[in-house]
Amino acid sequence: MVLKAGLVKRVASRFIQYRVYSRSLAKGLNMDLPALYLKPNEDKRLRAGHLWVFSNEVDSKRCRLPDFAPGQLAQILAQDGKFLGTGYVNPNSLICARLLSRDPDHLPGRSLFIHRLKIALSLREHFYAQPFYRLVFGEADGLPGLVVDRYNDVLVAQITTAGMECLKDEIVAALEKVIKPRGILFRSDSPMRQLEGIPTSIEEIGTVPDEVLLTEGECSFRAPLKQGQKTGWFFDQHDNRTALAPYVKGGQVLDVFSYLGAWGIQAARAGATKVSCVESSATAGEILVDNASRNGFDVELISEDAFTALPRLREEGRHFDTVIVDPPAFIKRRKDIGAGSKAYRRINQLALTLVEPGGFLITGSCSYHMSADSFVQNVQAAARHVDRNLQLLECAGQGRDHPIHPAIPETAYLKMFYFRVLKN
Repeated sequence: MVLKAGLVKRVASRFIQYRVYSRSLAKGLNMDLPALYLKPNEDKRLRAGHLWVFSNEVDSKRCRLPDFAPGQLAQILAQDGKFLGTGYVNPNSLICARLLSRDPDHLPGRSLFIHRLKIALSLREHFYAQPFYRLVFGEADGLPGLVVDRYNDVLVAQITTAGMECLKDEIVAALEKVIKPRGILFRSDSPMRQLEGIPTSIEEIGTVPDEVLLTEGECSFRAPLKQGQKTGWFFDQHDNRTALAPYVKGGQVLDVFSYLGAWGIQAARAGATKVSCVESSATAGEILVDNASRNGFDVELISEDAFTALPRLREEGRHFDTVIVDPPAFIKRRKDIGAGSKAYRRINQLALTLVEPGGFLITGSCSYHMSADSFVQNVQAAARHVDRNLQLLECAGQGRDHPIHPAIPETAYLKMFYFRVLKN
């Protein structure tokens, strides 16, 4: 949905007005919340644990969505008036409401955020020895519209909904209470904010360095926070990268879409004899080389777009024992499935031509709309096109700091597959 300029201005005006209201409400003032009624039988998904309400599920005869301001808190009620929870509403979004609390005595605000953050922190501290992980993963941590990555005492957050933007002051207060960071960087520049009718922004609270030094397994990395991709680092692949040894030890490795060298450098640490990294960004490439050096390794940097670098490597007769393909999301929306599927097939087809017979292709997708079955079929079709046979050895997903909400399949987005590649 693309909002017209006039509507954006009206939404922004109502949004600003509602922030004043929401700040008072979040601080505990006694204000009655408006009711958002659902149509008959549209409460089943919420009762099963989901947190979203779609606009076509609202009983428009009992409550008009246009009467709500973007981000406004509301009681969400079933057709019979039974309380389902408290959430925030955005009349301009297909997902018109998101649930924050199922307890009528606990309104969304500072105390609720503190409680949810403590629960989220306990999970990460149980599995990660170092304070480098995704601290909050939206719906899966009961905080829809909020993502927070932790780099020791620096946090990078993204807010993608009007509701969470209205509660931003309370989120900051909760983060300061639970984590006590020296700085918080809000990288609220996601295109999703346009769908919510809220402007993109980058805001620094406290002291936030341009880049940080993080630890992953036995390796350390520089990561740019203010100019890097998304929140600066891709923590979701942490567990997969630190478990590379069986696939790379003693072999030559090609890391495609390298960014800062996380896969390639972990492969070198795991015993690869030579690592080559394909990365088109000059800035990322410079940091990649430095990251390799600080860990005691030399890597070959191929500063070129992956779709042009791989055919050239093939023409040069290059082959590798393992090729790792961790691309960006080629399918961001459902309408991108056709073009995105072709892109996934193309890049994997190119990668397969570079794998030595008996070697490995480690490949995946971070596109929710590309199902695991569809992706495997996609790679299989690519393999047959270049006369290769595949053996699927292992499947993996996102790390434990990106937990999956069992009732919300959208929280399960990352899929990684480990193939053995054979000639006919």
